[in-house]
Amino acid sequence: MNETEQLIETPSDSTGAVAASSSASSASSSSASSSSSSFDPRVDLAAAVELAGRTLAAVRPGQYDAPTPCEEFDVRRLSSHLVAVVRRISVIGRGEDPFSVPSFADEIADGDWAAAWEPGAREVARVWADPAVLGRQLRLPIGVLPGAAAAAVYTHELTVHTWDLARATGQSPDWDPALIERVIGVVRGALPAETRGGRIPFAEVVPVDAEAPAIDRLVAWAGRRP
Repeated sequence: MNETEQLIETPSDSTGAVAASSSASSASSSSASSSSSSFDPRVDLAAAVELAGRTLAAVRPGQYDAPTPCEEFDVRRLSSHLVAVVRRISVIGRGEDPFSVPSFADEIADGDWAAAWEPGAREVARVWADPAVLGRQLRLPIGVLPGAAAAAVYTHELTVHTWDLARATGQSPDWDPALIERVIGVVRGALPAETRGGRIPFAEVVPVDAEAPAIDRLVAWAGRRP
């Protein structure tokens, strides 16, 4: 289990999870207020889902055992986890229990992750099509958040894991710098540099140049080395 998964699997009544939930909600609201008031975070979520799916579809059989920047995940395990994440996003949008979806899609055979991704992505689009979902209180593994904050949380998770998968398999996705800057604005508030360790099990921030590409700055904040 990698550091992101450890964080989201923290029971929702724990001190760490409550703090993370509050920080994510506050950071999402702050980011939204500093950008266009008409911006819909579902746009970024949809783009993150689409890019993750393209990256997953490009994985080759000879790469399944390759290591990824998530130390506990090889490409096989990360691919399985990504399918589980896209399924969980739909369950959360429907207001259901996120823990009803396992953290890994272990029933999927090697190489079938992209085929499983497609119905999962379609369901995300269907469930999140209602604008009212942004104002609903939704249950995430880290606690209860407004739908708008939940969309930002999963845009971050998908983007970082897409980078993990791309790095492990030699891919160069077409990153959207504006999307990533919005994610950075949220995650810097929800995941402060000084709270690493314990119930916030992310690695220390990796120093990068302030002028580095947005994707490098995002994954460095998550403890990855670009």
